Amino acid sequence: MGNGGARFKELCLDTDGDGEAVGRFWAAATGCEYTRSGPDDPGDVVGSEEGMGIAICRVPEPMTVKNRVHLDLHTASIEDLEALGATVAPEQDDDDPWTVMLDPEGNVLCGFVREPERMPAYRVYELAVDAADPEAIGRWWADVFGVELRHKDGTTWWWLEDVPGMPFDAWVFGAVPEPKTVKNRMHWDVYGDVADFEARGATRLWEMPRWTVLADPEGNEFCAFPFPEQ
Repeated sequence: MGNGGARFKELCLDTDGDGEAVGRFWAAATGCEYTRSGPDDPGDVVGSEEGMGIAICRVPEPMTVKNRVHLDLHTASIEDLEALGATVAPEQDDDDPWTVMLDPEGNVLCGFVREPERMPAYRVYELAVDAADPEAIGRWWADVFGVELRHKDGTTWWWLEDVPGMPFDAWVFGAVPEPKTVKNRMHWDVYGDVADFEARGATRLWEMPRWTVLADPEGNEFCAFPFPEQ
């Protein structure tokens, strides 16, 4: 798998609610649409490309710890995100060019204020992942997708660009001191071969009818789907 071969499919977000409030928030915040088939369906955030989607997944467990996976968003103003239902997190670093916020269920996101001419229709800027060793796990995913691992000297984060199927600018891995203790509230789905992922060091967690749930070497859950038939 050193030559890549995997492809990004979509994001998934857990909810212990009915899914509608958080789904509608993320649809509006990202410039997408929210759809559901009925009251028993938590729904989906749907964009103009498959990779823009966020599948809302109902789970029994509530959110108990800070998200280790979150999204950075382009926004015209922090007030715009607040009007959609987000709240500004109590702890901020004045030196950061972003504002840490919480969605209606407490999931972390970061708002990056842009000038109107820089505001894209699809407003996800980056996918950010906390890591014990961001260089190692970034390199693992770079190898999986066949892209370059990027880094700026003097920083504690590494990132990927031009991932096949990924519609946002970058996938960032940043160093944090705390270990992963529970299942990630947000995860990603990819197209790829399960045996190839396992050969690279992924762990198979369980099987579903249409996909396989795996964990990368840092324990981040992801779902592997077979490539669709052409």
